[in-house]
Amino acid sequence: MGISVKLIAATPEADKVVAAAAKLCYSASGAAEIFDGLDPAKIVSFLSKLRESGHLSPFEHASFTFAIEGISRVATHQLVRHRVASYSQQSQRYVSMSGNGCVVPPSVAADASAAEIFKAQAEAACSAYEKLISMGIPKEDARFILPHGAETRIVVTMNARELHHFFALRLCRRAQWEIRETAKAMLREVRGAAPVIFGTAGPSCVIGACGEARPCGRPYKDMEDLLSCD
Repeated sequence: MGISVKLIAATPEADKVVAAAAKLCYSASGAAEIFDGLDPAKIVSFLSKLRESGHLSPFEHASFTFAIEGISRVATHQLVRHRVASYSQQSQRYVSMSGNGCVVPPSVAADASAAEIFKAQAEAACSAYEKLISMGIPKEDARFILPHGAETRIVVTMNARELHHFFALRLCRRAQWEIRETAKAMLREVRGAAPVIFGTAGPSCVIGACGEARPCGRPYKDMEDLLSCD
Protein backbone atom coordinates (compact mmCIF):
# COMPACT_ATOMS: atom_id res chain seq x y z
CA MET A 1 0.00 0.00 0.00
CA GLY A 2 1.07 3.61 -0.48
CA ILE A 3 1.32 6.28 2.18
CA SER A 4 -2.07 7.18 3.65
CA VAL A 5 -2.50 10.37 5.70
CA LYS A 6 -5.80 11.39 7.23
CA LEU A 7 -6.48 14.36 9.50
CA ILE A 8 -8.60 12.81 12.25
CA ALA A 9 -8.87 15.79 14.62
CA ALA A 10 -8.18 19.52 14.54
CA THR A 11 -8.86 22.63 16.59
CA PRO A 12 -12.26 23.94 15.41
CA GLU A 13 -11.98 27.28 13.59
CA ALA A 14 -8.22 27.09 13.99
CA ASP A 15 -7.53 30.23 11.92
CA LYS A 16 -9.88 32.22 14.11
CA VAL A 17 -8.51 30.78 17.36
CA VAL A 18 -4.94 31.77 16.46
CA ALA A 19 -6.00 35.26 15.37
CA ALA A 20 -7.97 35.81 18.61
CA ALA A 21 -5.09 34.60 20.77
CA ALA A 22 -2.68 36.92 19.00
CA LYS A 23 -4.98 39.97 19.14
CA LEU A 24 -5.39 39.45 22.88
CA CYS A 25 -1.75 40.42 23.31
CA TYR A 26 -2.52 43.92 22.00
CA SER A 27 -6.09 44.43 23.23
CA ALA A 28 -7.85 45.41 26.42
CA SER A 29 -10.74 43.12 25.45
CA GLY A 30 -11.06 39.45 26.41
CA ALA A 31 -10.21 36.61 24.02
CA ALA A 32 -13.83 35.43 23.76
CA GLU A 33 -15.00 38.92 22.81
CA ILE A 34 -12.22 39.24 20.26
CA PHE A 35 -13.04 35.81 18.82
CA ASP A 36 -16.69 36.74 18.29
CA GLY A 37 -15.75 39.98 16.58
CA LEU A 38 -13.39 38.53 13.99
CA ASP A 39 -14.44 38.28 10.36
CA PRO A 40 -12.59 36.36 7.58
CA ALA A 41 -10.89 39.46 6.17
CA LYS A 42 -9.50 40.46 9.55
CA ILE A 43 -8.25 36.92 10.18
CA VAL A 44 -6.35 36.80 6.87
CA SER A 45 -4.81 40.22 7.45
CA PHE A 46 -3.80 39.59 11.03
CA LEU A 47 -2.31 36.14 10.49
CA SER A 48 -0.27 37.50 7.58
CA LYS A 49 1.17 40.16 9.88
CA LEU A 50 1.97 37.54 12.49
CA ARG A 51 3.96 35.45 10.03
CA GLU A 52 5.80 38.49 8.67
CA SER A 53 6.74 39.69 12.17
CA GLY A 54 7.80 36.26 13.37
CA HIS A 55 5.24 36.38 16.21
CA LEU A 56 4.47 32.65 16.00
CA SER A 57 3.62 31.66 19.58
CA PRO A 58 -0.15 32.16 18.96
CA PHE A 59 0.06 29.40 16.33
CA GLU A 60 0.66 26.95 19.17
CA HIS A 61 -3.02 27.24 20.19
CA ALA A 62 -4.15 25.20 17.17
CA SER A 63 -3.38 21.49 17.04
CA PHE A 64 -3.83 18.81 14.38
CA THR A 65 -3.88 15.02 14.67
CA PHE A 66 -3.04 12.70 11.77
CA ALA A 67 -3.48 8.96 11.23
CA ILE A 68 -0.61 7.81 9.02
CA GLU A 69 -0.36 4.35 7.46
CA GLY A 70 1.77 2.64 4.83
CA ILE A 71 4.87 4.45 6.04
CA SER A 72 8.14 2.71 6.84
CA ARG A 73 10.08 2.75 10.07
CA VAL A 74 12.82 4.49 8.10
CA ALA A 75 10.49 7.47 7.79
CA THR A 76 9.02 7.33 11.31
CA HIS A 77 12.54 7.40 12.76
CA GLN A 78 12.88 10.79 11.05
CA LEU A 79 9.38 11.89 11.99
CA VAL A 80 9.81 11.38 15.74
CA ARG A 81 12.88 13.62 15.72
CA HIS A 82 10.41 16.51 15.70
CA ARG A 83 10.22 16.89 19.47
CA VAL A 84 7.30 19.31 19.86
CA ALA A 85 4.74 16.67 18.96
CA SER A 86 2.93 13.61 20.32
CA TYR A 87 3.23 10.13 18.81
CA SER A 88 1.50 6.77 19.19
CA GLN A 89 2.99 4.06 16.97
CA GLN A 90 1.92 0.49 16.29
CA SER A 91 4.06 -1.73 18.52
CA GLN A 92 6.13 -4.51 16.97
CA ARG A 93 6.44 -5.90 20.48
CA TYR A 94 2.74 -6.61 20.93
CA VAL A 95 1.35 -6.73 17.37
CA SER A 96 2.20 -9.57 15.02
CA MET A 97 3.97 -8.31 11.92
CA SER A 98 3.11 -11.42 9.87
CA GLY A 99 1.68 -10.32 6.53
CA ASN A 100 2.75 -6.70 6.91
CA GLY A 101 4.35 -5.18 3.85
CA CYS A 102 7.69 -3.53 3.24
CA VAL A 103 7.98 -0.10 1.64
CA VAL A 104 9.90 -0.29 -1.65
CA PRO A 105 11.88 2.86 -2.56
CA PRO A 106 11.09 4.24 -6.04
CA SER A 107 14.73 3.86 -7.09
CA VAL A 108 14.49 0.14 -6.35
CA ALA A 109 11.07 -0.33 -7.93
CA ALA A 110 12.32 1.32 -11.14
CA ASP A 111 15.08 -1.27 -11.58
CA ALA A 112 13.81 -4.82 -12.22
CA SER A 113 17.00 -6.48 -10.99
CA ALA A 114 17.17 -4.35 -7.87
CA ALA A 115 13.47 -4.94 -7.17
CA GLU A 116 13.98 -8.69 -7.42
CA ILE A 117 16.84 -8.62 -4.92
CA PHE A 118 14.90 -6.34 -2.58
CA LYS A 119 11.75 -8.48 -2.71
CA ALA A 120 13.67 -11.72 -2.07
CA GLN A 121 15.45 -10.32 0.96
CA ALA A 122 12.29 -8.75 2.42
CA GLU A 123 10.35 -11.99 2.00
CA ALA A 124 13.21 -14.01 3.53
CA ALA A 125 13.27 -11.73 6.57
CA CYS A 126 9.50 -11.98 7.02
CA SER A 127 9.64 -15.77 6.62
CA ALA A 128 12.39 -15.98 9.26
CA TYR A 129 10.25 -13.82 11.57
CA GLU A 130 7.29 -16.17 11.24
CA LYS A 131 9.49 -19.24 11.82
CA LEU A 132 10.92 -17.69 15.00
CA ILE A 133 7.40 -16.94 16.24
CA SER A 134 6.36 -20.57 15.54
CA MET A 135 9.35 -21.74 17.61
CA GLY A 136 8.06 -19.80 20.59
CA ILE A 137 10.37 -16.81 20.28
CA PRO A 138 8.59 -13.72 21.69
CA LYS A 139 7.45 -11.15 19.13
CA GLU A 140 9.59 -8.56 20.86
CA ASP A 141 12.69 -10.63 20.00
CA ALA A 142 11.63 -12.01 16.61
CA ARG A 143 11.08 -8.46 15.35
CA PHE A 144 14.85 -7.88 15.33
CA ILE A 145 15.00 -9.71 11.99
CA LEU A 146 12.40 -7.51 10.27
CA PRO A 147 13.42 -5.08 7.50
CA HIS A 148 14.02 -1.46 8.40
CA GLY A 149 11.50 -0.64 5.69
CA ALA A 150 8.67 -2.59 7.32
CA GLU A 151 5.33 -0.79 7.07
CA THR A 152 3.96 0.77 10.24
CA ARG A 153 1.08 2.90 11.50
CA ILE A 154 1.41 6.02 13.62
CA VAL A 155 -0.78 8.79 15.05
CA VAL A 156 0.86 12.22 15.13
CA THR A 157 -0.30 15.41 16.81
CA MET A 158 1.46 18.74 16.22
CA ASN A 159 0.52 22.34 16.82
CA ALA A 160 0.48 24.78 13.92
CA ARG A 161 3.80 26.38 14.81
CA GLU A 162 5.61 23.04 14.83
CA LEU A 163 3.89 22.03 11.60
CA HIS A 164 5.28 25.16 9.93
CA HIS A 165 8.76 24.13 11.09
CA PHE A 166 8.15 20.53 9.99
CA PHE A 167 6.98 21.59 6.53
CA ALA A 168 9.92 23.99 6.11
CA LEU A 169 12.37 21.12 6.62
CA ARG A 170 10.56 18.11 5.19
CA LEU A 171 9.06 19.63 2.04
CA CYS A 172 12.48 20.70 0.79
CA ARG A 173 13.59 18.72 -2.28
CA ARG A 174 16.66 17.68 -0.31
CA ALA A 175 14.53 15.87 2.29
CA GLN A 176 14.30 12.07 2.05
CA TRP A 177 11.58 11.10 -0.44
CA GLU A 178 9.26 9.25 1.94
CA ILE A 179 9.16 11.87 4.70
CA ARG A 180 8.69 14.49 1.97
CA GLU A 181 5.69 12.64 0.54
CA THR A 182 4.26 12.27 4.05
CA ALA A 183 4.71 15.98 4.74
CA LYS A 184 3.05 16.85 1.43
CA ALA A 185 0.01 14.72 2.29
CA MET A 186 -0.15 16.29 5.76
CA LEU A 187 -0.02 19.79 4.25
CA ARG A 188 -2.89 18.99 1.90
CA GLU A 189 -4.95 17.87 4.89
CA VAL A 190 -4.31 20.91 7.10
CA ARG A 191 -4.80 23.38 4.26
CA GLY A 192 -8.36 22.16 4.10
CA ALA A 193 -8.88 22.59 7.86
CA ALA A 194 -6.98 25.87 8.32
CA PRO A 195 -6.34 27.50 4.93
CA VAL A 196 -5.12 30.82 6.33
CA ILE A 197 -2.65 29.38 8.84
CA PHE A 198 -1.11 27.10 6.23
CA GLY A 199 -1.54 29.28 3.16
CA THR A 200 2.20 29.96 3.04
CA ALA A 201 3.58 26.89 4.80
CA GLY A 202 6.44 25.17 3.01
CA PRO A 203 10.20 25.12 2.43
CA SER A 204 12.24 28.31 2.41
CA CYS A 205 12.30 28.49 -1.40
CA VAL A 206 8.51 28.97 -1.34
CA ILE A 207 8.22 31.33 1.63
CA GLY A 208 11.48 33.23 1.08
CA ALA A 209 15.09 32.60 0.09
CA CYS A 210 16.60 29.11 0.21
CA GLY A 211 18.34 28.52 3.52
CA GLU A 212 20.16 25.32 2.53
CA ALA A 213 23.96 25.25 2.57
CA ARG A 214 23.79 23.15 -0.60
CA PRO A 215 20.67 24.24 -2.56
CA CYS A 216 19.01 21.71 -4.84
CA GLY A 217 19.03 24.19 -7.72
CA ARG A 218 15.35 23.47 -8.48
CA PRO A 219 13.29 25.77 -6.25
CA TYR A 220 9.52 25.39 -6.30
CA LYS A 221 7.67 28.20 -8.07
CA ASP A 222 4.90 28.34 -5.46
CA MET A 223 2.76 26.14 -3.21
CA GLU A 224 0.73 24.72 -6.08
CA ASP A 225 3.92 23.72 -7.88
CA LEU A 226 5.11 21.98 -4.71
CA LEU A 227 1.86 20.12 -4.15
CA SER A 228 1.60 18.97 -7.77
CA CYS A 229 5.15 17.60 -8.00
CA ASP A 230 5.91 13.91 -7.44
